[in-house]
Amino acid sequence: MCGIVGFTNNIDNSNVVLSKMMDRIKHRGPDAEGSYIDEKVALGHRRLSIIGITADGNQPMFNEDGSVVLVYNGEIYNFQDIKKDLIKAGHTFKNSTDSEVLIHGYEEYGTDLLNKLRGMFSFVIWDKNKNQLFGARDYFGIKPMYYATFGDTFMFGSEIKSFLEHPAFKKELNTSALENYLTFQYSPTTETFFKNTYKLPPAHYFIYKDGKLDIKRYWEVKFNTDDKPSLEDWVNQISDTFHDSVKAHKIADVEVGSFLSSGVDSSYVACIADVDKTFTVGFGEDEKYNEIGWAKNFSKAIGKDNYNKVITPDEYWNNLSRIQYHMDEPLADPASIALFFVCSIASEKVKVALSGEGADELFGGYNVYSEPNGTFYDRLPMGFKKAVGNLASHIPAQRGVNFFVRKGKTLEERFIGNAYMFTPEERKSLLKIKTDAPNPMAITKPFYDKVQDQDEVTKMQYLDLHLWLAGDILLKADKMSMAHSLEVRVPFLDRKVMELAERIPTKYRVTRNEITDENTKYVTKYAMRLASKKDTPKETASTSAKKKLGFPVPIRVWLKEDKYYNIVKNAFTSATSEKFFNTEQLVKLLDDHKNGHKDNSRKVWTIFIFLVWYGVYFEDKNINGGFNG
Repeated sequence: MCGIVGFTNNIDNSNVVLSKMMDRIKHRGPDAEGSYIDEKVALGHRRLSIIGITADGNQPMFNEDGSVVLVYNGEIYNFQDIKKDLIKAGHTFKNSTDSEVLIHGYEEYGTDLLNKLRGMFSFVIWDKNKNQLFGARDYFGIKPMYYATFGDTFMFGSEIKSFLEHPAFKKELNTSALENYLTFQYSPTTETFFKNTYKLPPAHYFIYKDGKLDIKRYWEVKFNTDDKPSLEDWVNQISDTFHDSVKAHKIADVEVGSFLSSGVDSSYVACIADVDKTFTVGFGEDEKYNEIGWAKNFSKAIGKDNYNKVITPDEYWNNLSRIQYHMDEPLADPASIALFFVCSIASEKVKVALSGEGADELFGGYNVYSEPNGTFYDRLPMGFKKAVGNLASHIPAQRGVNFFVRKGKTLEERFIGNAYMFTPEERKSLLKIKTDAPNPMAITKPFYDKVQDQDEVTKMQYLDLHLWLAGDILLKADKMSMAHSLEVRVPFLDRKVMELAERIPTKYRVTRNEITDENTKYVTKYAMRLASKKDTPKETASTSAKKKLGFPVPIRVWLKEDKYYNIVKNAFTSATSEKFFNTEQLVKLLDDHKNGHKDNSRKVWTIFIFLVWYGVYFEDKNINGGFNG
């Protein structure tokens, strides 16, 4: 795993600027650094050596005559197969790395190379002959790619923070991103929190030539279910395909470990991968927030060593600024901090760790996916439900009332992903500033439009694959692991696994209890859970196994304690907060939570994390300062 930076060269001290940009992302690649500068471009690379760990794998890397230059972040798991074809086509290789396959693959196939790759990647190639930059991001967005244009300067990189060192970069807050964030808990569009700075979407590539940027999609998720195979056939196919994926994801010249929670995803990965070390974190002794005991027993059952850590509240709060610095943009998912710590303990033992991200999106694992047609009420006419929902919306919010309000909306109206923090009306009320942020439905509509012929479960999966997965799950996985110079690999997010998942009937993803032997109303990821039974210990592989906690964080508890309540209240009443928010409303949210009137913990946390992030990037607050009282 590595970090890349680069820019079109129109400055006199490009070597100094490039060096500073590379230093900003040293954590992504502490093993080596390299640069290439000519009169038109400057390219930089920080290397974490995983495959081909000797110096012959250093970058930038060149073709035979030096006319093609590569900087690359990621792993190509099928590079040996592609390499054989390229050798047959007459290409000569100088080293054993996957990086060189990208160079000769580009020469042979052009942009068609992308559809041959199996792996996670973010790379840029400078083609001197064509006078163009060609860059691409992997199918799911496992690896990040940011870019910005200021005047006649185009810059790109693995992390936005590297741009801060370039004299052309103007650091300005994008307030539209703030308003979107208040609803989604992350930045859901290609815009970032910095003006004129963007994310290259997953499964897209760009060509920058003659001052013009052209971006195109090269791959699409296409659900096309097949009802012919039996459940047993699907289970066997999942098992075979996932075994193959895990085998590919273990390719490395260094030791590989595995994260482990109490869920089926990470358990399945750890068992198949047959790694020697697993890693787990938790909070306190309450099993509601602690999976360590379960993980230790599971690791013992499969004959592996478990390394774990109990995170104290002060450790958690004292690392918030550091974590938001590494994140580049605010992310209000409390689990990102837990992930920071599990990456920390893993990095002390290994350079690569496997993780279970993506299983929920591919195989239908989130509990919300069981919502469509989950009750008799769901099958009533939509007109009736809308009328009831409209009446219920005028009653003070509470659990039973909220059911009717939610059911009175279409899927497109109510579901924007796994987090829905503030409604458009709520965020307008909270904000003092005016922005041109689009309505959440305007953001989700292009994705819903592509799956109008699909059932509601598939629609939700499709939306989460394109927004939640890249915007939250994979963002924190990359940034928290790279903060510790650790490579995280996600074998569920494999192209071959996706091609299989696209064909599995919905009834084998989210299953009603009448076709199972489980004492539950619904079983999510049903076929995948059955596949996991082939490899996991009997006591851990039940389709109704211990509910996955996913490194849960007791935010709602801490915010009721005076110490942490006061930390947040001070932030909410600060001069910074006054710039953006009607602070009396923020304090009311916080007080209502502390006094037990309503669980506002996630809403409070969303605003608080933005203020922490803003302090780091716009007020130069010390990232080691912490919030310990």
